[in-house]
Amino acid sequence: MSNISEFLLLALADTRQLQLLHFWLLLGIYLAALLGNGLISTAAACHHRLHTPMYFFLLNLALLDLGCISTTVPKVMANVLWDTRAISYAECTAQVFFFLVLFSVEYSTLTIMSYDCYIAIWKPLHYVSLLGGRACANMAAAAWGTELLHALLHTASMFSLPLCHGNAVDQFCEIPHLLKLSCSNSYLREIGLIALSVCLGFGCFIFIIISYVQIFRAVLKMPSEQGRHKAFSTCLPHLAVLSIFLSTDFLAYLKPLSLFPSSLDVVISFLYSVLSPAVNPLISTA
Repeated sequence: MSNISEFLLLALADTRQLQLLHFWLLLGIYLAALLGNGLISTAAACHHRLHTPMYFFLLNLALLDLGCISTTVPKVMANVLWDTRAISYAECTAQVFFFLVLFSVEYSTLTIMSYDCYIAIWKPLHYVSLLGGRACANMAAAAWGTELLHALLHTASMFSLPLCHGNAVDQFCEIPHLLKLSCSNSYLREIGLIALSVCLGFGCFIFIIISYVQIFRAVLKMPSEQGRHKAFSTCLPHLAVLSIFLSTDFLAYLKPLSLFPSSLDVVISFLYSVLSPAVNPLISTA
């Protein structure tokens, strides 16, 4: 087992000019994500008319997107700007933990939002009683509490593994990248935790599918075209955000692991860690 005090993040490009170009591109995307999610958060928090369950979860989603992109992108930009690749062991640990928490809570929030759409379409008269302020707060608290424990277990398990394949990771620290560095016979416990997480995530996915099947059944039975249009305008932005979130994450986590990072690994990492938080505000406010 190597006594690693720091990790090395792979460079975005070989030449300094391309690295600076990537820096300005990341800065533009980051500022756009801050602006979009910040505006949504401010509007949902300050306007009394938006104090509804849908906007409560939209506020949570915007804050989670801000957290996700702020966990990874500033460090990458700082490394590019100062022409360095190092990230300390403590910074890498914190990055893994916070990204796991925010990523998992975002998935839980999207799952809850599908339930919100289902209640709004199928049981509109019971909407306030089923999704009152206390119910929303309890669901959000349950998501945060569960995912904090989940992230703590994963982080503790990952950083207790011996690392035998150097200290170079992709653009930021996350479990699939770090597993490439672990010894071949040492990561079965972490693989077991990942398998459990996949099962729980698949359960949420099935719940989302069932919810939307029921939603579309109800919408298609509506006699009024205006009613169908209103129902679709309520649920389709959430479905679009969910589709981007799931498709990019499936690409990242279901592709085979390789000891040798490729340009495809970099592209996929940035798709779900950078692009998704920046695009979500545009979809949510469309």
